Amino acid sequence: MRDLRELSVPEETVLEACGETPLPELGIIEQAWETDPIPDGRLADRASEAVGDLDLDSIPEGGEVAVGVGSRGINALGTITRGVVAELEDRGFEPFVFPAMGSHGGATGEGQREMLAELGVDDETVGCEIRSSMEVVEVGRTEKRDVPVVADANAVAADAIVPVNRVKPHTDFDGAVESGLSKMLVIGMGKQRGAKIAHEWAVDWSFRNMIPEITEQLIAALPVVGGVAIVEDQYDDTAIVEGVRPDGFLDRERELLELAYEIMPTIPFEEVDVLLVDRQGKDVSGQGLDTNVIGRRPFAINEDEPGHPEIKRIYVRGLTETTHGNAMGMGSADFVHEDLLAGIDAPTTLINAITASTIRGVRLPPVVETDRAGLVGCLSTVGVVSPGDVRVLRIADTMHLSRMYASPALVEEARDREVLRVVEEPSPIAFESGDFAAPSPHERG
Repeated sequence: MRDLRELSVPEETVLEACGETPLPELGIIEQAWETDPIPDGRLADRASEAVGDLDLDSIPEGGEVAVGVGSRGINALGTITRGVVAELEDRGFEPFVFPAMGSHGGATGEGQREMLAELGVDDETVGCEIRSSMEVVEVGRTEKRDVPVVADANAVAADAIVPVNRVKPHTDFDGAVESGLSKMLVIGMGKQRGAKIAHEWAVDWSFRNMIPEITEQLIAALPVVGGVAIVEDQYDDTAIVEGVRPDGFLDRERELLELAYEIMPTIPFEEVDVLLVDRQGKDVSGQGLDTNVIGRRPFAINEDEPGHPEIKRIYVRGLTETTHGNAMGMGSADFVHEDLLAGIDAPTTLINAITASTIRGVRLPPVVETDRAGLVGCLSTVGVVSPGDVRVLRIADTMHLSRMYASPALVEEARDREVLRVVEEPSPIAFESGDFAAPSPHERG
């Protein structure tokens, strides 16, 4: 078997191929957002209050309540889940948590239990049992297309079901509802089988139509008493924790999605020549790199590209630790560092890609040995642009966009923007053994 390191192109080879490519200086700019997050000390109480807004009268005394949890990257998920569980117990019910995360965790019950624990959700931290299994039950079929509708067997057997999830823009499609409570019911609660069914049918039946229709069917067939919706601000702090009753499930989620779009963090420029990304991962976005941020959606199912921003080249330096080798979305990049290649867990990545029917999303871009090689490779393929005019950004990831390194052209543009401020003036890029010496811009904040 070939050593994977043979796929990495040495720095000297890239530099020789690119010829003389001058590098721009980089400064630091900051986005000035005004936010009003819920204090951490109030999150559990707010979650308890949200439970009080659900349809609890339909639950029998002492009934079991299945609390669906599983999306990554949610701020203080353990604290919010603990608040939900505590309120259900105070009202005399018997809550348990089940992973509602489709095929993640290697599509095994134990893998999903471990993932929940990493998210701060285990029996000790949230105060109730975790029931993790990949077993599903068919609870119906769609009327027009006869598509099987499946759900977690433990949840189906409970007296009530309460999904807990963040409402936010999805990376693969645009619709009235995207990532949130409804998607958790349809795909997350459907486990690997449900997620695979949904993504297969999405080829001919778009998610924007499928998710609302199957959500209504699940609410009618199962004891879904509502959900706890979370919306986060530009800093990924919790802005809203709200109980949503089943009779207003889709309507309220539409409204929360509109708010989430308004306050999501984005790149503050419409045109970028080179985007340098320190890390990608499933904890950052379902596609590793948020398609709504990078303006690329090259492997979506029957969906148009976001359209903006226009980014000519993307270079990704590595994977987050929490993604556990899942490199879904690396196909969006133009170059990657050999550290990303070294961190890939191929089976986990492929399972995710097959389940989501997005095989192109895990195609391996050209691999380079160093950051200098990656930057030069990008710069030498965007056309003739001087160091003073080239538009280069370096970000921590597509979730953390408050601070970023910027080339002089973008720094000058930032001076004239009320929502931006210059934190550090541009200076030459420093390298250590060919890699960036400066820390992630998120760490500089």
